[in-house]
Amino acid sequence: MKNTIKNFEILPLENTKFVHPVQLCYTQNGKEKRWEAVKSFDSVAVLLYHEEFDAFVLVKQFRPPVYLNDENKTYTYELCAGIIDKEVSLETIVQEEIDEECGYNVSLSSIQKITSFYTNVGVSGAKQHLYYAKIDESMKVHEGGGIHDEEIELHFLKINEAKAFIYDEEKAKTPGLIFAFYWFFEKYKK
Repeated sequence: MKNTIKNFEILPLENTKFVHPVQLCYTQNGKEKRWEAVKSFDSVAVLLYHEEFDAFVLVKQFRPPVYLNDENKTYTYELCAGIIDKEVSLETIVQEEIDEECGYNVSLSSIQKITSFYTNVGVSGAKQHLYYAKIDESMKVHEGGGIHDEEIELHFLKINEAKAFIYDEEKAKTPGLIFAFYWFFEKYKK
Protein backbone atom coordinates (compact mmCIF):
# COMPACT_ATOMS: atom_id res chain seq x y z
CA MET A 1 0.00 0.00 0.00
CA LYS A 2 1.52 3.30 -1.08
CA ASN A 3 0.21 6.18 0.95
CA THR A 4 1.14 9.76 0.05
CA ILE A 5 0.14 12.30 2.67
CA LYS A 6 0.12 16.03 1.83
CA ASN A 7 -1.22 19.23 3.37
CA PHE A 8 -1.28 17.77 6.91
CA GLU A 9 -2.55 20.48 9.30
CA ILE A 10 -3.28 20.70 13.01
CA LEU A 11 -6.48 22.68 13.61
CA PRO A 12 -8.66 23.41 16.65
CA LEU A 13 -11.25 20.68 17.28
CA GLU A 14 -14.82 21.95 17.09
CA ASN A 15 -18.23 20.28 16.66
CA THR A 16 -16.85 16.79 17.29
CA LYS A 17 -18.62 13.62 16.21
CA PHE A 18 -16.56 10.73 17.61
CA VAL A 19 -14.32 12.16 20.36
CA HIS A 20 -14.92 14.94 22.84
CA PRO A 21 -11.92 16.59 24.53
CA VAL A 22 -12.63 17.46 28.15
CA GLN A 23 -10.83 18.66 31.24
CA LEU A 24 -11.54 16.59 34.34
CA CYS A 25 -11.33 18.21 37.76
CA TYR A 26 -11.43 16.11 40.90
CA THR A 27 -10.10 15.67 44.43
CA GLN A 28 -7.91 12.63 45.10
CA ASN A 29 -6.87 11.95 48.68
CA GLY A 30 -7.51 15.58 49.60
CA LYS A 31 -5.53 17.04 46.69
CA GLU A 32 -7.19 19.02 43.88
CA LYS A 33 -6.25 17.64 40.44
CA ARG A 34 -6.95 18.24 36.75
CA TRP A 35 -6.66 15.80 33.86
CA GLU A 36 -7.03 16.19 30.11
CA ALA A 37 -9.08 13.45 28.52
CA VAL A 38 -11.09 12.46 25.49
CA LYS A 39 -14.58 11.02 25.87
CA SER A 40 -14.95 8.46 23.11
CA PHE A 41 -16.97 5.43 22.08
CA ASP A 42 -16.24 1.92 23.27
CA SER A 43 -15.36 -0.48 20.46
CA VAL A 44 -15.19 -4.04 19.20
CA ALA A 45 -12.25 -5.73 17.48
CA VAL A 46 -11.95 -9.17 15.96
CA LEU A 47 -8.99 -11.43 15.26
CA LEU A 48 -9.76 -13.11 11.95
CA TYR A 49 -8.05 -16.38 11.11
CA HIS A 50 -8.25 -17.41 7.47
CA GLU A 51 -8.21 -21.21 7.53
CA GLU A 52 -7.31 -21.80 3.86
CA PHE A 53 -4.46 -19.27 3.89
CA ASP A 54 -3.27 -20.17 7.44
CA ALA A 55 -3.09 -16.43 8.03
CA PHE A 56 -4.47 -13.64 10.16
CA VAL A 57 -6.47 -11.04 8.26
CA LEU A 58 -5.42 -7.56 9.30
CA VAL A 59 -6.54 -4.18 8.06
CA LYS A 60 -4.12 -1.49 6.96
CA GLN A 61 -5.26 2.09 7.07
CA PHE A 62 -4.05 5.63 7.58
CA ARG A 63 -4.37 6.90 11.15
CA PRO A 64 -3.74 10.66 11.40
CA PRO A 65 -2.81 10.61 15.14
CA VAL A 66 -0.04 8.07 14.45
CA TYR A 67 1.19 10.16 11.52
CA LEU A 68 1.09 13.26 13.74
CA ASN A 69 3.70 11.61 15.99
CA ASP A 70 5.70 9.79 13.27
CA GLU A 71 5.46 10.93 9.66
CA ASN A 72 7.14 7.67 8.56
CA LYS A 73 4.00 5.76 9.54
CA THR A 74 1.54 6.38 6.73
CA TYR A 75 -0.60 3.40 7.77
CA THR A 76 -1.14 1.07 10.71
CA TYR A 77 -1.83 -2.66 10.97
CA GLU A 78 -4.92 -3.38 13.03
CA LEU A 79 -7.58 -5.91 13.81
CA CYS A 80 -10.88 -5.44 12.02
CA ALA A 81 -12.73 -3.14 14.42
CA GLY A 82 -15.43 -0.56 14.89
CA ILE A 83 -17.06 1.70 17.42
CA ILE A 84 -20.14 0.78 19.42
CA ASP A 85 -22.54 3.47 18.28
CA LYS A 86 -25.86 1.66 17.98
CA GLU A 87 -28.26 -0.45 20.02
CA VAL A 88 -27.52 -3.95 18.67
CA SER A 89 -25.52 -6.84 20.08
CA LEU A 90 -21.75 -6.52 20.11
CA GLU A 91 -21.56 -9.65 17.94
CA THR A 92 -23.77 -7.95 15.35
CA ILE A 93 -21.39 -4.98 15.25
CA VAL A 94 -18.47 -7.41 14.84
CA GLN A 95 -20.31 -9.15 11.99
CA GLU A 96 -21.02 -5.82 10.28
CA GLU A 97 -17.40 -4.67 10.61
CA ILE A 98 -16.08 -7.94 9.12
CA ASP A 99 -18.40 -7.40 6.16
CA GLU A 100 -17.63 -3.69 5.70
CA GLU A 101 -13.86 -3.79 6.21
CA CYS A 102 -12.93 -7.27 5.00
CA GLY A 103 -15.75 -8.39 2.71
CA TYR A 104 -16.59 -11.68 4.47
CA ASN A 105 -20.04 -12.81 5.63
CA VAL A 106 -19.56 -14.48 9.01
CA SER A 107 -22.44 -16.03 10.96
CA LEU A 108 -23.16 -14.63 14.41
CA SER A 109 -22.78 -18.10 15.94
CA SER A 110 -19.15 -18.34 14.76
CA ILE A 111 -18.05 -15.12 16.51
CA GLN A 112 -16.33 -15.99 19.79
CA LYS A 113 -15.74 -13.52 22.65
CA ILE A 114 -12.15 -13.47 23.94
CA THR A 115 -12.19 -10.69 26.57
CA SER A 116 -12.45 -6.95 27.00
CA PHE A 117 -9.98 -4.32 28.18
CA TYR A 118 -9.52 -0.58 28.38
CA THR A 119 -7.58 1.17 25.64
CA ASN A 120 -5.45 4.28 26.01
CA VAL A 121 -6.37 4.54 29.69
CA GLY A 122 -4.47 7.81 30.19
CA VAL A 123 -6.46 9.65 27.54
CA SER A 124 -9.78 8.05 26.62
CA GLY A 125 -10.43 5.12 28.94
CA ALA A 126 -12.61 3.53 26.27
CA LYS A 127 -13.38 -0.17 26.53
CA GLN A 128 -12.66 -2.59 23.67
CA HIS A 129 -14.40 -5.95 23.37
CA LEU A 130 -12.16 -8.50 21.65
CA TYR A 131 -13.53 -11.34 19.51
CA TYR A 132 -12.28 -14.18 17.31
CA ALA A 133 -13.67 -15.72 14.13
CA LYS A 134 -12.49 -18.15 11.48
CA ILE A 135 -13.08 -17.36 7.83
CA ASP A 136 -12.48 -18.94 4.44
CA GLU A 137 -13.01 -17.91 0.82
CA SER A 138 -16.52 -19.43 0.69
CA MET A 139 -17.57 -16.53 2.95
CA LYS A 140 -16.17 -13.84 0.65
CA VAL A 141 -18.97 -11.55 -0.58
CA HIS A 142 -17.02 -8.48 -1.78
CA GLU A 143 -13.59 -6.85 -1.62
CA GLY A 144 -14.11 -5.00 1.66
CA GLY A 145 -12.23 -1.76 2.13
CA GLY A 146 -14.62 -0.07 4.54
CA ILE A 147 -17.45 2.32 3.95
CA HIS A 148 -17.49 5.91 2.75
CA ASP A 149 -13.84 6.93 2.35
CA GLU A 150 -12.09 4.64 4.88
CA GLU A 151 -9.53 3.30 2.35
CA ILE A 152 -8.86 0.04 4.15
CA GLU A 153 -6.55 -2.56 2.62
CA LEU A 154 -6.46 -6.18 3.77
CA HIS A 155 -3.17 -7.72 4.83
CA PHE A 156 -2.89 -11.50 5.15
CA LEU A 157 -0.19 -12.30 7.71
CA LYS A 158 0.94 -15.92 7.66
CA ILE A 159 0.76 -17.54 11.09
CA ASN A 160 4.46 -18.47 10.98
CA GLU A 161 5.34 -14.77 10.49
CA ALA A 162 3.13 -13.42 13.29
CA LYS A 163 5.57 -13.74 16.20
CA ALA A 164 8.27 -11.79 14.33
CA PHE A 165 5.62 -9.25 13.31
CA ILE A 166 4.81 -8.58 16.99
CA TYR A 167 8.37 -7.35 17.60
CA ASP A 168 8.86 -5.51 14.30
CA GLU A 169 8.98 -1.89 15.46
CA GLU A 170 8.86 -0.61 11.87
CA LYS A 171 5.23 -1.73 11.66
CA ALA A 172 2.74 0.48 13.49
CA LYS A 173 0.30 -1.79 15.29
CA THR A 174 -2.08 -1.74 18.22
CA PRO A 175 -1.63 -3.46 21.60
CA GLY A 176 -4.97 -5.24 21.05
CA LEU A 177 -3.58 -6.89 17.92
CA ILE A 178 -0.49 -8.08 19.81
CA PHE A 179 -2.63 -9.41 22.67
CA ALA A 180 -4.92 -11.22 20.23
CA PHE A 181 -1.94 -12.95 18.60
CA TYR A 182 -0.69 -14.14 22.00
CA TRP A 183 -4.18 -15.40 22.87
CA PHE A 184 -4.33 -17.34 19.59
CA PHE A 185 -0.92 -18.94 20.09
CA GLU A 186 -1.73 -19.92 23.66
CA LYS A 187 -5.08 -21.42 22.69
CA TYR A 188 -4.38 -23.01 19.30
CA LYS A 189 -0.66 -23.32 18.57
CA LYS A 190 1.04 -24.68 21.68
